[in-house]
Amino acid sequence: MSATPHTNTKKANANVWYKNYMVIVFVIGLPLIVVIGCIFFIIHAFNIKDSPVRDDWYMDGKSLYQDASKDKLAHDLGLSGIMRLDGTPDDYAVRFELKSAQNMNYPTTLHVKVSHATDKDKDRDFVLTHESNNIYTGKFTLDPLPAKYYLNITNDNSTTKTATDKTKTDLWRLTHSQKLPAQNVAFLPLVAFDDERFALPDQRDKRHQRYAPDTIPPLAQ
Repeated sequence: MSATPHTNTKKANANVWYKNYMVIVFVIGLPLIVVIGCIFFIIHAFNIKDSPVRDDWYMDGKSLYQDASKDKLAHDLGLSGIMRLDGTPDDYAVRFELKSAQNMNYPTTLHVKVSHATDKDKDRDFVLTHESNNIYTGKFTLDPLPAKYYLNITNDNSTTKTATDKTKTDLWRLTHSQKLPAQNVAFLPLVAFDDERFALPDQRDKRHQRYAPDTIPPLAQ
């Protein structure tokens, strides 16, 4: 008994490619998801860029360097300080006590940069004014949400970096990172510039410790 034309038509319709779920899922569906995902991340990369770096970095040719001369001078002068924040984040009254291990002429103003760890829109710059002796005061506002911040205090009040700025030898900087809001922020010189960190340990007494004091190692004979 032969199949009727109507039955043959149903079988033919059931075997067409666009009715096969394997083709829809694996041949069309997965590549389409990958293409859509790529387009999304490309748009995301163009619209949401990384925050710029706020520090003493500069380019020399194709090389990136960090200028640590200000930090080194602060270490050599023995500079330190305590910043006290009074009030609320939307109206902070700042009192900064600058301490020095040497006699120094206190600058008229100090420039402060408060940089948010991830959001550049929450960065704040303000100026501290010299009041008397080693006391500086100022005001600034801060986002009330607790977050990590990088704080820099320097006697360099310039806002642009030029070639002549690199030749200045009287500029110093104190840095610290801390979670804000807080009441006190302590600034200390960087221990990376301590002299003892550059000295290699004395190994003279350990060279021949495996042998008796009156013997000579085999390689030295």
